[in-house]
Amino acid sequence: MPKKRSLTAQERTYGAPSSVLRRALMGGLVLAVLLAVAGLLAYLTRTESPASAKPSPPAKSTPRAASPEAADGERKAVASPPRTSDPIEFAKAATKALWTYDTRPFSRAEHVAGLKRWMTSEKKYADWASVSDQVPSPVLWSRMHDNHQHATAKVGEGHFPQAFKTALAQDPGAITEAYVYAVTVTGKQSIAWKGSGAGAESRSTTLAVQCRPDQACALVGVLPSVAP
Repeated sequence: MPKKRSLTAQERTYGAPSSVLRRALMGGLVLAVLLAVAGLLAYLTRTESPASAKPSPPAKSTPRAASPEAADGERKAVASPPRTSDPIEFAKAATKALWTYDTRPFSRAEHVAGLKRWMTSEKKYADWASVSDQVPSPVLWSRMHDNHQHATAKVGEGHFPQAFKTALAQDPGAITEAYVYAVTVTGKQSIAWKGSGAGAESRSTTLAVQCRPDQACALVGVLPSVAP
């Protein structure tokens, strides 16, 4: 019998174009100043809507999140967020969490619940839709489960996009309302499935991360395009 294949890149495109458009058009003043005005992206934070899930506050335990393995050996659907005030360090950990999944032992609901722990508790800035769009639909998750599909990630480099740094240099005080940073992360995602199938691809993403003084960083959202 022929080996089952992994899902194509098109099949792994979870977010709907309409939701990306809404994220590009809706928003708040702070990200508009720091990102759109700089010519980085027309990405603005979404205001809460009935269709948006309510994010949970960042976890207050587990100092770092290297893998979905808990300290006591218990597996988690998604690693816990690290307690750090460094936006680049947090963005790299969040990217690894977003690119890592295991459909074999975990349900989609468990995976989504794990990602919600990474979100900022400030509803004004949280763009949960942009994060949930990274998760396969229930039907696609079921197909991936039948195929025993799972993925791991190796994160390489993280940096502030040049346009973000330029905007921040021109108006340093603009960030002090929301303390939201744009961070671009690169790395590689490795996918495996039933029948010894495997594949890998280089990936990159730009995240919006909130790091208020004296508070641990939290995820705001995933930008619709990668910023250099």
